[in-house]
Parts: sequence; C-alpha cells; structure tokens
Amino acid sequence: MSPKCAQTALEEKENNMPKKKKAAQAAAPKKVRAVKPKAKKAAKPKAVKIARAAKPNVKNAARPKAKKSKKALKRGSEHKEQLISSVTRFEGPLFRVVHDKLIEPGGRPSERDIIRHHGSVVILAMDTTKSKRDPWIVMERQYRHAAGQYLWELPAGKLDAGEDAMAGAQRELAEETGYTARKWKPFLVYYASPGFLGESMQVFIAEGLVAGDAHPEEDEQIDFRLVKLSDIIKMIEKGAILDGKTLCSVLLYARKIDKKRK
Repeated sequence: MSPKCAQTALEEKENNMPKKKKAAQAAAPKKVRAVKPKAKKAAKPKAVKIARAAKPNVKNAARPKAKKSKKALKRGSEHKEQLISSVTRFEGPLFRVVHDKLIEPGGRPSERDIIRHHGSVVILAMDTTKSKRDPWIVMERQYRHAAGQYLWELPAGKLDAGEDAMAGAQRELAEETGYTARKWKPFLVYYASPGFLGESMQVFIAEGLVAGDAHPEEDEQIDFRLVKLSDIIKMIEKGAILDGKTLCSVLLYARKIDKKRK
C-alpha cells in the first residue's frame, strides 16, 4: 500500500470513530427517572361550626318617645284626683304635713306625704328713676338655717290663711325693708317643689319706691340694700346667688327687658 493510500485510510478511520461513538451514545437507552406518585395530603377534618343556641328574641320594652311640640305648651288639664283619705301627721305654725291616699287623674292609686302651706309672696321691688333697663333692685341678706349659710334673696314672706296675695306682698315689703311702692303688678306664679310641697309662690313687681322704717319680726335679722340688675346677673353667673325665687324672678325679668330692647 502506497503511503498516500495508507494516510487516506488512517484519516477515514479517525473520521469514522466519533460517529460510531455518537451512534453508540444515541443507541444507549436513556435512564428514565421513576416518577414518584405524589402523596395525597390527608384531608384535614374541617372544623364543624357549632351553631350557637339561638338567643331568645326579647324585644326591648317600648320606650315612650317625646313628641316635638310645634305649638306653645298649654296649661295642664284641670282633671282632679279622687282623694280617699287625708291624715295630718304634723302641724306647726308655718305648715302641716299630711298623708294622703288618692286615685290620680289617670286612674292610678297612690299614697303621698305632702307639706300643706298657705302660700308665699315674693317682691321684685325696684327703683327705675335712673335707668329702666338696669334698675336698682332691693336685695336682702339673711341666715337660712335649712341651707346652713347666708343667702342673698328678694324680699318674701308667707301669707296668712285667707290673706290676699297683693296685700300680703305689700305687708312683707314694708315689714322687712320699710319700703312702700306706688305701683304694683303681678309678675309670676310658680311652685318651688311640687313633688311634696304644696306652697305656691306669687311674685309681684313693685315700682315707685318710698323709703320708710322696717319692722322685721323678732326672729328675722335682715340686711338689705339696693343692687343694680346687671350686678345681680353677674352674681348669678358666678354662683353667688342660690335662692330659687330670686333666680326665677330676676332671670325672667331680665329676659323680658332684653326682648323689649330688640
């Protein structure tokens, strides 16, 4: 074999060797990985919702709703209760205490302990000569045992049995302060504590004051002076006046003056 032919055969042999190797690799079966079956997750037991015991459907007691009044409130009806019995438990010079059994206007039976009183008068005595919008008002300062302190208040006093209210007001003003007045007019009537106290309080306005000598009763020690309406209002705002009749009378009078200004 010529050298040329030998070289050619050698080259062919080298060229054929990788092909055989590739063919052998191609012929070799591929390793197949066994597919592991997926383990199914054990089904978790579902929590069973326990039905709560049904609550009894208890409806709230119907609450009476307050109706909005479109018109001015009218005075209460004149229906009267039916008094079954009344027993006096105590009687003193100023009032008496009774125990009453009755049937109220709505038909409800009831028993009440009531303080019976002839009534009282309150005097809003003022000097308007310098100013009608801010008049000087007669104020008293005296010790009140029931309150345990000195109080500033308007002149006032109890009525005698059967006494005319205006005549009683004129008498009380003269006794406690010495003042008399040329002009009198009724102003306000109210009950201080109607839950157990039958005392009505009638307020009068007294103008055109004339000074005189006071004649208070033996158990009365009264200091009185004239105070401007505006100053009394300031005292009320500061909490310096605690007397109910003074609060009602002065504040209502001040309100009426303000309306006139407008």
